[in-house]
Amino acid sequence: MHVHSHSGGRNPVGVLRFALLLTLGYIVLTVVAGIRAHSLALLSEAGHNVSDFLALALSLGAIYLQARPPNPHKTFGYQRAGVLAAFVNAATLVIIAFLIFYEAWQRLIKPVPVGAPLMMAVAAVGVVMNGGIAFLLHRSGDDVNIRSALVHMLGDTLSTAAVIIGGWAILATGQTWIDPALSFGIGALILWSSFGIIRETLNILLEGTPRGVNMELVTAELMKVEGVRDVHDLHIWSLGSESHALSCHIAIQDIPPSVSERILREVQGMLRAEFSIQHTTIQFEHVVCDIEHGCVVVPDRRQRVR
Repeated sequence: MHVHSHSGGRNPVGVLRFALLLTLGYIVLTVVAGIRAHSLALLSEAGHNVSDFLALALSLGAIYLQARPPNPHKTFGYQRAGVLAAFVNAATLVIIAFLIFYEAWQRLIKPVPVGAPLMMAVAAVGVVMNGGIAFLLHRSGDDVNIRSALVHMLGDTLSTAAVIIGGWAILATGQTWIDPALSFGIGALILWSSFGIIRETLNILLEGTPRGVNMELVTAELMKVEGVRDVHDLHIWSLGSESHALSCHIAIQDIPPSVSERILREVQGMLRAEFSIQHTTIQFEHVVCDIEHGCVVVPDRRQRVR
């Protein structure tokens, strides 16, 4: 017995297209300004924004792929395309963070004069742009694919704000080591922001229990439904970041299908309302399974085969 539903949110396609154009323009600006100002922090920002551009493009492509309908070869459709995009985005951030660490270390060993005024001006543009994109993405939905892009933009907003502070500190003190020190901070921020996305996407890809879902609580709520005698062989996993599925065996009395239909509807309604589980596969039984996983039911030995 199955029930299918797909939840939708605000369409983020327009936001992602707009963000791609802005990010591309800012990449060109930071590269040119970083070279002219001899600022590793700005060049680090340029590298981070290249990853942002690729992340936004990947997220946009994943949205188009997710919209493709199921077919005989992909019976659940392409709902995990966004999850894969989020994983790749987060993994890319980790690589970029370590590249920034390496370059910052090299700059600490061999200091280079930094043009702080230009560094601060370009960073100010970045704060406005990245903050605006992050705000628009935040309003576009809670899908992990969109959140991975949001994490990129939030990281950029904070790191560009740090570049402004660093530029002011360089102007006030004349200490060039502040620039690579800021780069270490930016790299650490990138690492921290990516680990949560990696953990969540791996959990979905490995079909782990969805974030925020308590198996014991689900079982307890199922047992509260009138007519349910036992629940076992329970599995809950995610098809995509916002689409959860459940399968289980439920023991009930030996009753006609017309009566068990009422139990099924109550179970499905409770799962939708309490746990946002839209796709369910429920098997009714009136005998106890000898084996929970796979549920092999032994026939009554008192019956004779003729």
